[in-house]
Amino acid sequence: MKLRKIILTALMLALLIGTQLVTRSLGQFVTGSLVNLILLVSVFTVGLGGGLVVAVASNFLAFLAGIGPALPQVVPFVAVANAILVSVAHLARRQIGEKGVKSTLLAASGLIAAAAAKTLFLWVGLVLIALPLIPGLKEPQAAMLGAAFSWPQLVTALSGGTFALIIMPPLKKTMKAFERE
Repeated sequence: MKLRKIILTALMLALLIGTQLVTRSLGQFVTGSLVNLILLVSVFTVGLGGGLVVAVASNFLAFLAGIGPALPQVVPFVAVANAILVSVAHLARRQIGEKGVKSTLLAASGLIAAAAAKTLFLWVGLVLIALPLIPGLKEPQAAMLGAAFSWPQLVTALSGGTFALIIMPPLKKTMKAFERE
């Protein structure tokens, strides 16, 4: 990995953790949408390797900072779900910011697929399978976690994807201008 990519990856990771810290009181829909946006911008600007580092490392750092899920058993599921989002979205990266209806539809379709894949993994893997197996997890806490890791994940991933579609074209232009200098 080139130095530039390492620095961008570190910046994206810091931005993601800082965003979670600053917005955690604003609720899941604000924080989650911004987190998904940063994950997507990471993979689109740094590539799959950097995007995966941000997707996975951010969950463990957020947990250690006390801003992630309270249960350590949940953290790996969120890390894998974010890695799924980044991996599927990476397939659409070339279409992001390209002109034309076809490119826009392909980019949007890729981001919808990424959001759906992330949500499906969290719902099946975490809510249906893992949560019932966590010892000592009381029903109210399981219900709260189940609600947080189901359909709201789709909403926040789609929101983050929508914002990424909006900001990536000017961001790509700006990054190209910096590369020329």
